[in-house]
Amino acid sequence: MVDIGAFRDAVGRWAAGGPGGPASDMAEQLGLRTAVLLEGLSDLAAVEALATLRGRDLAAEGVGVVSMGGAMSVGRYAGLLGPPGLGLRLTGLCDEREQRYYDRALNRSRAPGPGFFVCAADLEDEFIRALGPARVEEIILAEGDLRAWQTFLRQPSHRNRPRQQQLRRFLGTKKGRKIRYGRLLVEALDPGRVPAPLDDLFTSL
Repeated sequence: MVDIGAFRDAVGRWAAGGPGGPASDMAEQLGLRTAVLLEGLSDLAAVEALATLRGRDLAAEGVGVVSMGGAMSVGRYAGLLGPPGLGLRLTGLCDEREQRYYDRALNRSRAPGPGFFVCAADLEDEFIRALGPARVEEIILAEGDLRAWQTFLRQPSHRNRPRQQQLRRFLGTKKGRKIRYGRLLVEALDPGRVPAPLDDLFTSL
């Protein structure tokens, strides 16, 4: 039986220059109607965690959530999965500084709205503001990362930055950390404090 993970893998091979037939066949078998395009695996972890907390099976609802491996891939993925390719409705999250690339990709792929929901800096920054720096530090402590966090804070290049910026930078300093914390930060959120871009994305699905 085809699952959403196999579809993601097939789309990744297609985006890298492989054949599109497998992804097309899997999309049909899964009954997909919408593709959620995300920059990376940490965003994917966060979206999947929130779906679990809200009791939603996005794949069963016809929604395929895909990590593109970088914002600059949005044009390629929009062309493959949107109207020129599989004909799926496109949506997702993007960072404010990269919004113009996403808007351009939607225009080129002739994709209708609602389009992409914009995070001020990135999704991690949205989580830190929603939770507050003190709560994020509690999560870091609970995860056994206190020593790494203290070492990070002693580095001259980070010492005098605002706490929110320090936390955001810390989450991206080690491979896999953003992915792990993408899930943890979602699980720590009060249901009424989900960052607006993420909440709006789910409302649109």
